[in-house]
Amino acid sequence: MAFADEPQPVAQVGNTTYMSVQDAIGHTSMKNNTVTLLTDTTESITVTPSKVVRGVTLELNGHALNASNTTAITVPANMQLTITGSGMVVGGDNPAIDCRGALRIQGGNFTSNTTLMRFAETGSTFSEASISAGTFTAPTLIGMLNDAEHLGYVSIRGGEYHGAIPAGLDTLVLMGGSFSTTENLTPYLVDVAGLIPDSDDGMFNISELAISSDYPTVELEQGSTLQKLTNDSLLDLTRTKLNGISDYRLVADAEQLQALNRQIELALQAVAKRKAFDAVIQTVTITATRNAETADGGADPQFRTSGHDEISAQVTVNIKSIAKPEEPDKPNEPGKPAEPKQPDMPRTGSAVQALAVISLLLVIASAICAYATVHLQSSRLHN
Repeated sequence: MAFADEPQPVAQVGNTTYMSVQDAIGHTSMKNNTVTLLTDTTESITVTPSKVVRGVTLELNGHALNASNTTAITVPANMQLTITGSGMVVGGDNPAIDCRGALRIQGGNFTSNTTLMRFAETGSTFSEASISAGTFTAPTLIGMLNDAEHLGYVSIRGGEYHGAIPAGLDTLVLMGGSFSTTENLTPYLVDVAGLIPDSDDGMFNISELAISSDYPTVELEQGSTLQKLTNDSLLDLTRTKLNGISDYRLVADAEQLQALNRQIELALQAVAKRKAFDAVIQTVTITATRNAETADGGADPQFRTSGHDEISAQVTVNIKSIAKPEEPDKPNEPGKPAEPKQPDMPRTGSAVQALAVISLLLVIASAICAYATVHLQSSRLHN
């Protein structure tokens, strides 16, 4: 029988309970690295498991972890923390999370009266975070620790965010999530993410990384649209776009684009030689790939792969058939105008009667000539 004033265990690893979350973290192992909260507690913890463990999972289990006198949760370099379940991490006047290692947030409610989550990447260490679910509320949602050279790679894939995201966080990638207002986001992030307002709750949402084409099927025909295509001109022609992830770009399949341009070349030759050309259909795959180079052409030290890499869509280009043109009429030779054709004689009743009269007169004239000849010969005989 437990008395009310007896201390109660606050965390559990496997079947063993512990009086502090920090103690529980120190007793995780490779076989069991999950720390489960058993009650609400006030404690600032640092992810420092035994030497053989590099990753710890904190299951909030519907309870609250309140910061005591500093940041509620600290993730050192080369350590990984995954936070799951419903529950709360309350920073109060301190940040909820400071991260120099790797962080995965898959649920929970995180609050602070100052910067909610701070990250730091230096020349020898890097910080990385992937946030897929949870509710995040603070004046400033994400910031850098004082000694940070870079933010690190932080991707937001989901969750609900109430607070500001400051400028200058170039390695912050928005792939999903809902935001309370665009006024709390820098214009850069608004333009890149393409936030969509939700009429139901007033939040602005980002969908999962996706490619869309306004014209997934287009037709090229004889004229100005019949010309070879580049990667960019194909994207413009089909209006293929990505839902605004800053470090991705769209690339058309090189072999398929080459095959399409070969067919366009054949069609252009047919037009030039006045020959027929049968219709051809070519499908081109367009892929979203992450940029792997910096602006100066060097390798990006913060380049990392993502579960969304290699997402793709297809567009179809139809080159219409070209019929063999008819031969034009030959022009008249210069200086020799065409002779006018004789008009056809009218074939009316009066014309037929005129021909009959002429024939009769010819018969009479022949008879008179014959009579005159006979009479002349008779006169010569009498003489």
